[in-house]
Amino acid sequence: MNNTFYRFAKWSLVLVYLVIVAGALVRMTGSGMGCPDWPKCFGYYIPPTNVETLQWSPERYFEKGQVIIYNEGLLVAKKDFKTSTAIDLAAWEPYTKHDYAVFNPYHTWVEFLNRLVGAVAGLATLVLAFLSLRYWKEKKSITLLSFGVVLGMGFQAWLGATVVYSVLAPVKITTHMLMALAIVAALILILQKASPRKENTIYSPNFHKAISLLLFIFIWQIVFGTQVREFVDHQLDAGLSKENWLLQPNLIFYLHRSFSLLPLGLAGYLFWMHQKQQLGFTMTKSLLSAMLVAAFSGMAMYYIDFPVGTQPIHLVIAAILFGQIFYLFLQSRKAKNNISKTK
Repeated sequence: MNNTFYRFAKWSLVLVYLVIVAGALVRMTGSGMGCPDWPKCFGYYIPPTNVETLQWSPERYFEKGQVIIYNEGLLVAKKDFKTSTAIDLAAWEPYTKHDYAVFNPYHTWVEFLNRLVGAVAGLATLVLAFLSLRYWKEKKSITLLSFGVVLGMGFQAWLGATVVYSVLAPVKITTHMLMALAIVAALILILQKASPRKENTIYSPNFHKAISLLLFIFIWQIVFGTQVREFVDHQLDAGLSKENWLLQPNLIFYLHRSFSLLPLGLAGYLFWMHQKQQLGFTMTKSLLSAMLVAAFSGMAMYYIDFPVGTQPIHLVIAAILFGQIFYLFLQSRKAKNNISKTK
């Protein structure tokens, strides 16, 4: 049972990361408003593939809640009915959450797949929570964390709805991203607590200080990065071309760019320390590699004017790095606690 729970927790974490990847693809393709309503998509569980589905036509059956585009706005069916030879506006009500009414099948299906992966991840965490009841007597923290993840996923879904209703307000997108990282952290903590394997890591005070400092700095880097992303979004909304997005950056950008050297240096230091002392923290190599990818993708955005794919790569790598750093921090803390218990 313990191994089953642990494997399921791993898959739940993978699915949450897939949601982050899907969200990055939505951003890269500009598909955030591909579905202008929530949780359905134009009032359908399975979204349409052509615009004719979203147009009024005579002798056609509509179900309550289904949407049409009419006079550059959205109308929602009040009830189940069949149309006659002319549109009866009394059978429809305007969609009032926003006034965005554009259909692009490519954007719609990219956004729909993002939501589909999110729903699968949500179901996985729900199953994980019920499986965690096995730990209630021996490790209550695992059960509480598992049900906390379910609540977090529910809150994340609500945040997703507010992002749509706000027509992709940058602040709400940032909050949505930070909540995803909080869920990642909770799942990693669950994995660490439920791991059936004995970790052969050696506590090193210098390593622990370095990974703790890296975690602190990287969280701030993520915060700075989300602020830079909001700045870029505002530049985009202002109609500026991408070569001008960072022509006059704000102070936060310079902080984010300058402090990027610290995480990179600390990752190199951790890798060197692990290689020299053989501490058992095998993730230090992949951490350094991911940090280099993050640095190069950041430089490409600034110096080569945002090449295609660099924004989502930078975002996804940052999410992966956060997970790696947090996991190494938990490993080091556990090694420290093990020493304390033997004294």
